[in-house]
Amino acid sequence: MRISSGGSPPRPPVPRCRALRVPRGLTLTEFDFDRLSRKPDVEAPNLQAYDATDRLLLDSAAGRLAAQPSGVVVLGDRYGALTLGAALLHGVLRPRVYQDPLSHELALARNARTVGASGRYERHGLGPDLLRDACTVLLQLPRSLDALEEAAWNIAAYADPSVTVYAGGRLKHMSLAMTAVLQKYFGSVTAGLARQKSRVLTASGPLPAGSPPFPVTQRHDVGLPQPLILRAFGETFGGAALDPGTRFLLPHLASTAATDLAIDLGCGNGAIAAYLALTRPGLRVIASDQSASAVASTRETARANAVGDRVDVVRDDALSSRPKGSANLIILNPPFHIGATVHAGIAVKLFTDAARVLAPGGELWTVWNSHLAYRPALSRIVGPTRQIDRNQRFTITCSVRR
Repeated sequence: MRISSGGSPPRPPVPRCRALRVPRGLTLTEFDFDRLSRKPDVEAPNLQAYDATDRLLLDSAAGRLAAQPSGVVVLGDRYGALTLGAALLHGVLRPRVYQDPLSHELALARNARTVGASGRYERHGLGPDLLRDACTVLLQLPRSLDALEEAAWNIAAYADPSVTVYAGGRLKHMSLAMTAVLQKYFGSVTAGLARQKSRVLTASGPLPAGSPPFPVTQRHDVGLPQPLILRAFGETFGGAALDPGTRFLLPHLASTAATDLAIDLGCGNGAIAAYLALTRPGLRVIASDQSASAVASTRETARANAVGDRVDVVRDDALSSRPKGSANLIILNPPFHIGATVHAGIAVKLFTDAARVLAPGGELWTVWNSHLAYRPALSRIVGPTRQIDRNQRFTITCSVRR
């Protein structure tokens, strides 16, 4: 559930958290972090399924988890280290979990099956069902300040007044601005000692949350009779801004294949999907992204531009739910990073799934940072690829499915 309007609810008058003991019959077990896998996310020697921050967060919260093993919420767990570590190493009773990327949800479920812990956690969207009466929150700090503010607002609005938040990150990705965001919503924010290039910020004493800060709205002049309205929640990459690569691509979409259905793969804030629907009244658009935040943002963008009836938004791992050979036109502005790591593997994954879904003769239109030199990969994976346009930063190509 995403919060889009209204103010924060009244806080309960007294804390509900209380110390509990681990019930009889619940055995604490060994948990080997090295058994975690990133699948179905991209795997590579320089990409790990856990890091020192996961271990430091669990160690920092160990005393509180032992005293209060219920009411635990995990935010931003990537592949299950926090969720499964809390449940198996610390006896946490069914932690509630929110993960924005679908690939992280699938990886957690897969890893839980591997270690025999499939029934040991609950999954929720970001909102009251996740955080109501939460006593302890384990948070992997996002790189985006907007994503952090969205999480902090929800905790302050819905968690128990006695909640303690343990927010951890890698030192190279942390900033004083993160502390400032937490201080907007909590009366106490302290920094722990660094360990293995990671640090934990501990926040408590939630303040009145006020009105929800998301979604945000921006209007952009893209040469249409009306501005393109973009709306975005906190975890949507780039927020409500118009990505410069997308801005470069939009005027060229008039030259794409004639069809009654197009796919916006990796839809983000919905800019491409909404533009297509605005400029082609007979076109139906499927907007797909693995991010729950992006899916919610694209729905808001489609409604804001009065094209919600022709834009179908789906949360998907690439295009795994789409049948082979079912599309004649796919538009893609691929990411060039996985989390905080620059890596071409995610683009190759998207190219490969686009090739599977395209019908013979179908077109994949792609805009990419020119230095990434994706054209050989597109030609190999999809089919003959021609350059449509190029400027100092970006290249637009059209690949035709063999």
